[in-house]
Amino acid sequence: MKPFEESWTAWLDGKLTGEELVEFEASLPDKAAAELEKQAAHKLGAFLKEQLAPRPMGNEEFFHHRLREQIARDVAEESKPVTAPARETWWSIGRLVWVGATSLAIFAVCTFFVMREQPSAGQSSYLTQIKNARVDPIVSPNATISVFETNEDRVTVIWVDGLQSLPSEYAAK
Repeated sequence: MKPFEESWTAWLDGKLTGEELVEFEASLPDKAAAELEKQAAHKLGAFLKEQLAPRPMGNEEFFHHRLREQIARDVAEESKPVTAPARETWWSIGRLVWVGATSLAIFAVCTFFVMREQPSAGQSSYLTQIKNARVDPIVSPNATISVFETNEDRVTVIWVDGLQSLPSEYAAK
């Protein structure tokens, strides 16, 4: 069964027949009012068709001539082989290669100058003094100094535990 709106529109257009027509007309609460509304809809449709008729086109030959020219141009364009226009961009393959090579050269030069190792002159005298220091048991009775060295990593860690004050002769030079 169709919804009421579909049945109503089909009835107005005169497309309901047979059992559907009888069933729909039986479901209308006021058939006379519905018939009047149907006639009003037909009148409105006829009025709109009359008033909104397309205007006759003037100069038909000119219009047809322009239309034929446009169709001929479209056909000619379709028959041409399609080629993509050559596009030159700033980042062409050659330029990318040159930029990459230049960047690598600049990186190599910077790495050479930054990473150059200066031979170490050995341990500083300050580090030697601290390593050889002894803590005065009167000033810091519970102080201990532990030195941890690794030659392969060139790291020296001095652990001072319980020191209350560093004697003035060990001040930084």
